[in-house]
Amino acid sequence: MSARSVKTKSAYSIITKRIMENRRSFLKKASLLAGATAAVKLVPDSIQRALAIEAPLGSTFLDAEHIVFLMQENRSFDHCYGTLRGVRGFNDPRAIKQPNGLPVWFQQDNDGNTFAPFRLDIENSKTSWMGSLPHSWKDMVHARNDGKMDTWLEAKRAGDPNFKHMPLTMGYHNRQDIPFYYAFADAFTICDQHFCSSLTGTCANRSYFWSASIREESHNPESEAHVDNGQIEYKDVGWKTYPERLEEAGISWKVYQNELSVPVGFEGEQSDWLANFTDNNLEFHQQYHVRFHPAHVNYLRQRLHAVEEALATGSADKSEKRAALQKEARILRKDIERFGEEAFKKLDPFQQSIHRKAFTTNSGDPNYHQLETIRYRDQQKEEEVAVPKGDVFHQFRQDVKTNSLPTVSWLVAPCRFSDHPSSPWYGAWYVSEALDILTENPEIWKKTIFILTYDENDGYFDHVPPFVPAHSDRPDSGALPQGMRTENEYVTMEQERRRSGNEGNTLDSPIGLGFRVPLVIASPWSKGGRVNSEVFDLTSSLQFLEYFMQKKFNKQVVEENLSDWRRLICGNLTSVFEPVNHVDRVTIDSVDRNVHVERIHAAREKALPSGFTKLDSSAFKNKENTTELWNSPQEKGTKLACALPYAIAVNASVDQTKNVLRVQFKVHRGLSKTKEVGVPFFAISPLGYGENNTRGKTWNFAVRQDEPLIYEWPLDQFKSDNYHLRIYGPNGFYRSFKGSKSAKTAVLIVTQVDHTEYLTVQSNNNQQQLMIKDLSYGMPSKALSSTNFTWKTSLKKSFGWYDMEITSNEDPHFSYQYAGHLETGKTSRTDPLMGGER
Repeated sequence: MSARSVKTKSAYSIITKRIMENRRSFLKKASLLAGATAAVKLVPDSIQRALAIEAPLGSTFLDAEHIVFLMQENRSFDHCYGTLRGVRGFNDPRAIKQPNGLPVWFQQDNDGNTFAPFRLDIENSKTSWMGSLPHSWKDMVHARNDGKMDTWLEAKRAGDPNFKHMPLTMGYHNRQDIPFYYAFADAFTICDQHFCSSLTGTCANRSYFWSASIREESHNPESEAHVDNGQIEYKDVGWKTYPERLEEAGISWKVYQNELSVPVGFEGEQSDWLANFTDNNLEFHQQYHVRFHPAHVNYLRQRLHAVEEALATGSADKSEKRAALQKEARILRKDIERFGEEAFKKLDPFQQSIHRKAFTTNSGDPNYHQLETIRYRDQQKEEEVAVPKGDVFHQFRQDVKTNSLPTVSWLVAPCRFSDHPSSPWYGAWYVSEALDILTENPEIWKKTIFILTYDENDGYFDHVPPFVPAHSDRPDSGALPQGMRTENEYVTMEQERRRSGNEGNTLDSPIGLGFRVPLVIASPWSKGGRVNSEVFDLTSSLQFLEYFMQKKFNKQVVEENLSDWRRLICGNLTSVFEPVNHVDRVTIDSVDRNVHVERIHAAREKALPSGFTKLDSSAFKNKENTTELWNSPQEKGTKLACALPYAIAVNASVDQTKNVLRVQFKVHRGLSKTKEVGVPFFAISPLGYGENNTRGKTWNFAVRQDEPLIYEWPLDQFKSDNYHLRIYGPNGFYRSFKGSKSAKTAVLIVTQVDHTEYLTVQSNNNQQQLMIKDLSYGMPSKALSSTNFTWKTSLKKSFGWYDMEITSNEDPHFSYQYAGHLETGKTSRTDPLMGGER
């Protein structure tokens, strides 16, 4: 989304002062939300209250009665949470390597300058006042670069000439900068394998969020893909949305916002503070009839009165201006008749109902369209700021108080509270206030699930390559389950040329998944500071609603737009939740705060961010343990890890008769699940491969449970005497297979034993002396010399995590590495190696 104009005359403390009941209560809260660094130990009241409220013993998330979604704007996972303890952030030991041999952390520009992630200090630099970075279809695809992930600095270079020299895409925040968000994640469950849905900006991703589609015919690849904002915003698109399906099923729902973005007469800063920032995509769907919105029709009447007055008084004396006003008056009269109250009554009851629910505003607050000016002192200087006069949560607050909250709610924040980089970090107040409203009555919170998510990553770096599908008509792109078609998940070069009208366009790309974005789920069944590492995207919320409606109400409310590939590899969020089995008070780490809450506002006058430095890339190339190469800023330690439905086995062998490297992917059954389970993988060749001798060529895979998938790489396509392939999956799953193309290779099978914490290595035709070496978790080495062997080891001490290398005394090039986590169906711990405990 293009950034709105943001005035710098805005003070965090003064803004929220008007929204809170009094200054004392605001200071206590807002000091935790702003970038604050003083060592005053405190957890935000809203979070403390949510943690203290217990749902009944034995209850599950299916006992919930309210699901509340809040989708904020434009932050990548690493940008926000790359330094959070326990998540797959900056201390990821399985981060990919780029084709140039550098770990993904070390990005190079076209001039060969190398930069690593650096902190954007909210308090001591003006980072919150510098606007957004490029975040559209073309630059997102460029940043991914066919999975090589090596062009971030060029793809995401700042458009502002004052900032072009800065590697802002690599900037991140830590706990000192955004303490509320860290406390929120520490209290509830954060999902670190959550991706936005598409490699593009706001509108397409929010379209997936509400409808699982960006095409008029979602399963037809020739139906134009709406990958740019301009293809969607107020274009009267017509594909079906999930709220319509809820309406048809008789499930209550609403979308809450202070006001819509359709014109209502706002001027200057009013839109930034009071409208919904065009973040309610339902405004763009013709079936919701947004122009019938009463505030819009009232604006048309006011505008007509002004035009008629100008014509009557003769103030429009020039003939051209008078003719233009006369034309405008005719259009206004026609629109008022077309969209007025009487015309609205002619819509069928279904259309009227979805219109009212989709466009629920704060019209019950007499001040909801008004700002007021407040004067205050900032560092001995008189300042003034315009702030909302009304309550931007008015109707949501009323519905909670009157126990009228629907089954499904979506909150849509104004620009200034959206977390968009074009506005300072005022969004934390909005999230906290929503939580306050929901927890004010404990009986409401006992039956509520609150889901905080983000639409896209803006221009901010994330180190995890998004999982994308193989193209079902391109065998060299990877492989899919039998019968699966994925053309509708791609925009081909020919389609892009038609879409863009540019015959020279060479872009050809999968639509998604996009890069990782934050997802935190708060509820009585997801508290305790756990990490969930199942693959999710923005359509996972729709899959969750499908499951919830079926189990709760015995109603099949299926999102038919969802592609087979997404439905297979993206989870439905249910692995986040655990039943309430005890009432022990959850404790979390305390958060630093600073009582001087005006410092975010004061930071607008601070210097530009300066924590970045050029690095000597030669010291980093071809190093195996990338976390030792830089001073990772990630917090030390582990967290509880949710049980995942992944029982994965990936093994390789060389068939010298066919002269191929053969890899078998398996997903076993037996673990608890609430849907069909599929697992995505991608493979990378570090060596030159194929006719073009391409380093970093990638292949993509989706594997269905109980349907093994086999893929073969011709050895002669590796442009070396050796072969080498790296394979990545969810939650740090990793395989590396390398060896001499001419040497005899042992056939090894590495598997989990019956969903336990035991791992076995088997060989039925071993002709070499092999050595198993633990690389990370302290297991003893083991020599294997027999022809047939089975080696078994317990991973209990490492919480199921493993990282071992198998080498041969006879082939110095042979090295097979196996790393990942064994799922047992029980809660575990996050990776102790990633947590700095090994």
